[in-house]
Amino acid sequence: MSGGLYSMQSKEFDKTLDLTKVKPYGDTMNDGKVQLSFTLPVPTGAEAVEAARQFLKKMGFENPQVVFYKELMPGYTFFNCYGSTVYSVDYTTIYVPKVESDIMDMHQTDDFIRENIGRPLVVIGASTGTDAHTVGIDAIMNMKGYAGHYGLERYEMIDAYNLGSQVTNEDFISKAIELKADALLVSQTVTQKDVHINNLIELVELLEAEGLRDKVILSCGGPRITHELAKELGYDAGFGMNTYADDVASYIAQEFHKRQSVKK
Repeated sequence: MSGGLYSMQSKEFDKTLDLTKVKPYGDTMNDGKVQLSFTLPVPTGAEAVEAARQFLKKMGFENPQVVFYKELMPGYTFFNCYGSTVYSVDYTTIYVPKVESDIMDMHQTDDFIRENIGRPLVVIGASTGTDAHTVGIDAIMNMKGYAGHYGLERYEMIDAYNLGSQVTNEDFISKAIELKADALLVSQTVTQKDVHINNLIELVELLEAEGLRDKVILSCGGPRITHELAKELGYDAGFGMNTYADDVASYIAQEFHKRQSVKK
């Protein structure tokens, strides 16, 4: 009975869904319900709560509600809030550049490289610049991988080298030359004041100066990295949230094969 009721409700929801006017979904379709949190540099109290409510109204939210607030430190208040947005987006007009490759699992990628390339691909990864975070690059490179996706070190047809964190762009390039790398992976987690942008641009410029840019597949990844941003900065591909070693390995293998075919 419950399954039938759910099906009936789903159909009713579908009737009210207009992809040219998509709004957030909370309790019912098109209610525009949004949960958001933020910090204001004001002392905790009734005035702070009212400031948060006014802020929400100016952002275009109807019936704004502050459901939780707490002093972070003297002069700063943190808020959790709800509101209903009056805005919508036309989903049918949205286009997002994406990495163009078919996603394969580890065994499929190994077979692809074995059959189409005939030798292991050399892949070097690191968190470059002052970035000390290794979670991202480890999730892609380390043998155990992440969330059930084995890292590149476990692939039979990929020679993976994880250089760790705080690797200068100069040292990264030197290692690439030494190991005759086919692909370079850069992880950037620290993004305050766009420090990751400057670091990523510097790497491209150094590779160009060495005459190596067109000789390697250059990819970057991180929480604020998109494929579109990566391309704008001079990279071949960008991997952001919810991407794994499978995505990266599949792309590298197929891109290398594509370039190899063009040369022939």
